[in-house]
Amino acid sequence: MSIKSLAARKDSLSKPERQLEILDNGLFSEAELPRFSEKLAETGNFPLKPGKLEVLQLNLGYMCNQVCSHCHVDAGPDRKEIMTRETMEKCLEVIRKTSAHTLDLTGGAPEMNPNFRWFVEQASKAGIRDFIVRSNLTIILANKKYYDLPEFFKKYNVHVVSSLPFYKKEKTDKQRGNGVFDKSIRVLQMLNEVGYAQEGTGLKLDLVYNPAGAFLPTNQEAMEQDFKKALKTDFNIDFNSLFAITNLPISRFLEYLIASDNYEDYMYELVNAYNPEAVKNVMCTNTISVSWDGWLYDCDFNQMLELKVASTVKHVSEYNEQALQDREIIISQHCYGCTAGAGSSCQGTVA
Repeated sequence: MSIKSLAARKDSLSKPERQLEILDNGLFSEAELPRFSEKLAETGNFPLKPGKLEVLQLNLGYMCNQVCSHCHVDAGPDRKEIMTRETMEKCLEVIRKTSAHTLDLTGGAPEMNPNFRWFVEQASKAGIRDFIVRSNLTIILANKKYYDLPEFFKKYNVHVVSSLPFYKKEKTDKQRGNGVFDKSIRVLQMLNEVGYAQEGTGLKLDLVYNPAGAFLPTNQEAMEQDFKKALKTDFNIDFNSLFAITNLPISRFLEYLIASDNYEDYMYELVNAYNPEAVKNVMCTNTISVSWDGWLYDCDFNQMLELKVASTVKHVSEYNEQALQDREIIISQHCYGCTAGAGSSCQGTVA
């Protein structure tokens, strides 16, 4: 069965199950793609085990005001999955006792969760060192109720990590939708105006770059300098760091790869760029990902494939950090994306 035939199957399989079957059993024209577990074993990294827990990442829901072509969450305005206040209460219990130093709120657009502000207020009291909110920026201009978010973020010293595919309008709008670039620029200016990325404020503003096609990101440091120069020159915008993140072959990006006949080439590119040094710092070794409904995952990519942690503890309501430390990390072929080249994580390159 061809890749496109696998992708088009209409049977009892859910979308995550169908995508896993493509990743695990997809046919290649030249040679069989080596298993990721085999690559790990060749370099002495199998089984993959967690290190010290540093990041607790919570997905507050898949609802978003944008529908981006590369989105690994399949987020959009029509998604109804939202973390409830009850699940948030369970997460707060974990935050108060976790050894992790970073709380990372993501989505969709996490700001669209109706309990978002309440949760930020409560979580900020827990003593987490780095409090991240991953924002698509445009949500701040989507509705008047969001207009004051830059001041709200400042009040709670939120570390804002913002999506910006490129420093030029054409590429950004192609990937994220018409008008997104202009709105993103305005919101970055608003964040600068309240003190973000300004000397002496301690308010951190980082940008995230994802490639717009079936290729790996180039050197992160060089790209950061290009972004800083262009945004400062053209719009007087400052930011702290740029994170270059590889697009993993799951969700919408996997669908794009298959539809454009790029899947096979892209997978071989990831395999050929495998870097054992990147394995040491992949995000699944220092992160626990919590889904909108409280299930626990090694990372948010596994969350999208519904690959729960291999532990007796699988839900935030029964959270036990020691039990989770004893697990083996669940892997599949998509994991090549995090170990290709300089590696990739939610904090950018890792090697």
